[in-house]
Amino acid sequence: MDYEAQYDKIYRYCYFKLQNQTVAEDVTQETFLRFLENSTYKERGRELNYLYTIARNLCIDESRKRVFEELPEEVSEDGPEARVLERVVMKQAMEALTTEERELVLLRYVNEVPVKVICELRGCSRFAVNRQLKQVLKKLRETLQEKGAGL
Repeated sequence: MDYEAQYDKIYRYCYFKLQNQTVAEDVTQETFLRFLENSTYKERGRELNYLYTIARNLCIDESRKRVFEELPEEVSEDGPEARVLERVVMKQAMEALTTEERELVLLRYVNEVPVKVICELRGCSRFAVNRQLKQVLKKLRETLQEKGAGL
């Protein structure tokens, strides 16, 4: 497994869950420290599943510690107006999804986690994950069409 590539993906996952750059960096680092300390799952060939399980549990622990969450960073307006508008519309469409749906989109399409690993994380079949992905994408398309953005 390429640890450098996975580090960025785990960071994005943690940032998605915690919405705080500094805390996400700390949790990502702690995830890899715990991952490297324990070799039980590595020997079974379930490294990626184990890595995301550690990250998820640490994010849950961190969320419980914080009573007040910081606001997420604002979208940068340095680019062209059209890109900024697309980002705002996409952000609104993503906010229309449930937390589980957003997590599914992040895992599969942003971090490119294999469906097999998502199945293991969620404890369900490939069929169920593929069905959920289709439903989420349909919901996203409908929301984007309502807001006037075409996909």
